[in-house]
Amino acid sequence: MQGDFCIVARYLIPTEAHVVCGCLQAAGIGAVVVDDQYVQSNLLLAPAIGGVRVLVPEDDLPAAQEVLQAYERGDFALGEDADVGGANVYPFNRSR
Repeated sequence: MQGDFCIVARYLIPTEAHVVCGCLQAAGIGAVVVDDQYVQSNLLLAPAIGGVRVLVPEDDLPAAQEVLQAYERGDFALGEDADVGGANVYPFNRSR
């Protein structure tokens, strides 16, 4: 069915699912995280329900898989000397 969401990744830790979701969203893909509240409230549920799922629109699946592969390769990792603090505030420019 057109417009359906499909699973692009599963994680046992909700934080990692949200980081990946952020990478996908930064690439212009409408990703969402589901089942994170269940796992956050009781970590023992994670294996039972299949972990936290990251979903993307079916049409965006190939692009999402490319972003996921780049994430797993470490392409988005910050270097040891990266400045991630301070008073620098960067404006957000929406690309759409």
